Amino acid sequence: MTSLATAHDTVLVLNSGSSSVKYQLVDPVDGTPLASGLVERIGEDTGVVTHKHDGSVTKREQPIKNHTEALEVVLALFDEVGPNLAEAHIVAVGHRVVQGADVFAGPTLIDDQVQQDIAALSPLAPLHNPPNVEGIAVGRRLLAEVPHVAVFDTSFFRTLPPAAYTYALRKDVAEKYSVRRYGAHGTSHEFVSQEAARVLGRDAAELNTIVLHLGNGASASAVRGGVAVETSMGLTPLEGLVMGTRTGDIDPAVVFHLARNAGMDIEQIDHLFNKESGIKGLSGENDFRELHKLIAAGNEDAKLALDVYIHRLRKYIGAYFAVLGHVDVIAFTAGVGENDHVVRELVLEGLEPMGIEIDPAKNEPRSGDARIISTEQSRTTVMVVPTNEELAIARQVVDVISA
Repeated sequence: MTSLATAHDTVLVLNSGSSSVKYQLVDPVDGTPLASGLVERIGEDTGVVTHKHDGSVTKREQPIKNHTEALEVVLALFDEVGPNLAEAHIVAVGHRVVQGADVFAGPTLIDDQVQQDIAALSPLAPLHNPPNVEGIAVGRRLLAEVPHVAVFDTSFFRTLPPAAYTYALRKDVAEKYSVRRYGAHGTSHEFVSQEAARVLGRDAAELNTIVLHLGNGASASAVRGGVAVETSMGLTPLEGLVMGTRTGDIDPAVVFHLARNAGMDIEQIDHLFNKESGIKGLSGENDFRELHKLIAAGNEDAKLALDVYIHRLRKYIGAYFAVLGHVDVIAFTAGVGENDHVVRELVLEGLEPMGIEIDPAKNEPRSGDARIISTEQSRTTVMVVPTNEELAIARQVVDVISA
């Protein structure tokens, strides 16, 4: 990485959601997070702010009307609790943006036109790009003295071949309305595939890797030689794996069925598919810790929810073996992937004929470090690789401002 940054320079990474702002002040050289936090429940009666710095946690509840107030609260906490931003040598602010479509090939320095272009892509990510743009606008106004860079979830998947990104939809309609597979979580998939290679002491160009990003949102990717060739999320982050509150793959005719027979309109179906389905829709819970408790108590709905989740994952792993031809590494990441040994075990159970064999003694312990959890005999190396999207964003930001 060509770098403008020294060991003392930092990047402030902002991830603006519809009712939240997640942030981290990070050293892009050694990856050290100097501070991090989360503002939640923006626009509700009572907001929640959590700020972490130097081993201490500051938590407050107060009304936070909008993203401007949210970022003002964050900046005030940096002044009050630390670290002092005036002394933190911030070289840039990095903004996570979900949808860059075919407009943005990679991380981009933000000016007024770029901000407008990101906003114009909102129809392709209506739940994500609007709050991303709001965070950019607020950040540029309150932190005007440093450059701002947009880093796109879709960029890593710009390398998908046409056969992978093209839907079998009438061509003129698809082209007019930009309907194709874009993917999401690309920053995480890129980071994890490269980190897995680093831990193994291999060149990413030598490896075929399946990355399983399993959090409340979940996605899979097939990476050949460091280049993404397939991913599970599509036009939007709704397609693919079963997720915390999202359906994942579903017959598109379900939309017509619910409209005709349940009298549901598009907004209601959109909300149902994105917010009230997935693990939560099947069991009432989208926290896997609670799901396991329900299963232990004999709850059949919870058991079915986990079975559906695992079944979908196994289907994608098998499909990506076919896409790649052979697989050197399977890497689990994100909240569930990193912390739920039961999910990892169930997903790969019985796949020994495919050259996949987990070592239970390596799989069960929790750790914050990247590690191998397969046996020495396993032809495919199975790993747990903690993702670090903030660090990945920070490093891409530095590359842009250094160019």
